[in-house]
Amino acid sequence: MFFNSYEYLFFFPIVTLCYFALPWVKARVVLLLIASYFFYMCWNPVFIVLIIISTVVDYFAGRAISNTTEESRKKLFLWLSLIVNLGILFYFKYYNFLRDNLQYVIDQISPSLVIPEHSWLLPVGISFYTFQTLSYTIDVYRGKQKVENNFFVFALYVSFFPQLVAGPIERSTNLLPQFLEKHNFDYNRVRSGLLLILIGLFKKIVIADRFALYADQIFDSPGEYKGMAAIMGTIFFSFQIYCDFSGYTDIAIGSARVLGYRLMENFKGPYFSKSIKEFWRRWHISLSTWFRDYLYIPLGGNRLGTNKLYRNLVIVFLVTGLWHGANWTFVVWGMFHGLFLIIERLGWLNILEKLPSVFQVVYSFMVVSVAWVFFRADTITDASTILQNFFLSDGAYFNINIYKSTVDIAELQISLALLLVIIILHYIEYKKDLITYILSLPLLLRWPIYILLIYSIPLLGQYGESKPFIYFQF
Repeated sequence: MFFNSYEYLFFFPIVTLCYFALPWVKARVVLLLIASYFFYMCWNPVFIVLIIISTVVDYFAGRAISNTTEESRKKLFLWLSLIVNLGILFYFKYYNFLRDNLQYVIDQISPSLVIPEHSWLLPVGISFYTFQTLSYTIDVYRGKQKVENNFFVFALYVSFFPQLVAGPIERSTNLLPQFLEKHNFDYNRVRSGLLLILIGLFKKIVIADRFALYADQIFDSPGEYKGMAAIMGTIFFSFQIYCDFSGYTDIAIGSARVLGYRLMENFKGPYFSKSIKEFWRRWHISLSTWFRDYLYIPLGGNRLGTNKLYRNLVIVFLVTGLWHGANWTFVVWGMFHGLFLIIERLGWLNILEKLPSVFQVVYSFMVVSVAWVFFRADTITDASTILQNFFLSDGAYFNINIYKSTVDIAELQISLALLLVIIILHYIEYKKDLITYILSLPLLLRWPIYILLIYSIPLLGQYGESKPFIYFQF
């Protein structure tokens, strides 16, 4: 079940009505748990077993850690949680990647030796819920989180349907206590949540899926598009992935808000960042802060000297790349960001800060967009070809009408106009909370925005074959 599907259009109102009809907090927890399991099983019912395994292991590991004062036993149960959860994640997401690379090496030595591969599909959202449940166990071990004794409440924390498959990756300290509270129907909160859902659908269906028409041409045929056509395709992908992922997050946060739950902010206008350092404070915040708190700081952060600081940045962004996918393109994408963070710390950031803001923003966006080429390309060779084609042409460098072979010129003009719209919305998001800003507008300005959003989705949205959210693959 996708957020941008007719099924969700029926599923969410039914769950919401039943939720507020139940007067008991415990009954609401059970209802949301059943709804969350149903939501996930609409993709592949078999993989709900993996969520249940993670839930059971971390529930009992957390209790065992809390019930003992012996440090060695606490570490034993912490390691049990880490090994089971990361072991499941490794097998389904990274086993074939490691197998293929080992097989390549073995083939040079002994071609007769074949390492078996598995044919399982990658379970949707496995990276997200694995990191979420691990943060609970680690926080209980550190003494930052009180153990949750109610199994159903903990199970709901692991599987809460709005943010189950693509985040935000919530901390137990924020989300768990909210399941113990009774949330009454509140008009202003519901209005805010519904507006956020509407903006998320607009970003996904109208912007992201439309921009995919251009980006897919570039990345599916990396050698065919040169000059400005290749650059525009890359820019379209930069905004496609932002609108796709932040659109999902908007719908997730909005859905939770309607029910009374507060999820963490995940995007703050990242493309107006003035450095790569600032970009990672504004892009996928729940993941970047997760790696900061559970990997970067435990490695020593910036407390152990310059060389180890650079080492820690390399490790964090190597893992960040691998978290996104089992492919060398993701490794290069992560290391590319890590490299520029190191360059900025070596002194480039001091120089950059003396330049006008517009140059800082352009620099940041250019670096991020070039990195996205590796993220989106199927192979490093394809990515290299696209980057080379930025500087090549077939005699008409600025000819972007090359797209009209598959998209007519009117569609291209609409897309360029929508690009301007999303840049404006992005700038508002960079400066302030977008929903708060819209709801603070006078009625005569606010209602035209509602109407434009509502009508643009059916009139300008891209429909046809199912278009899942990009981050579902992670």
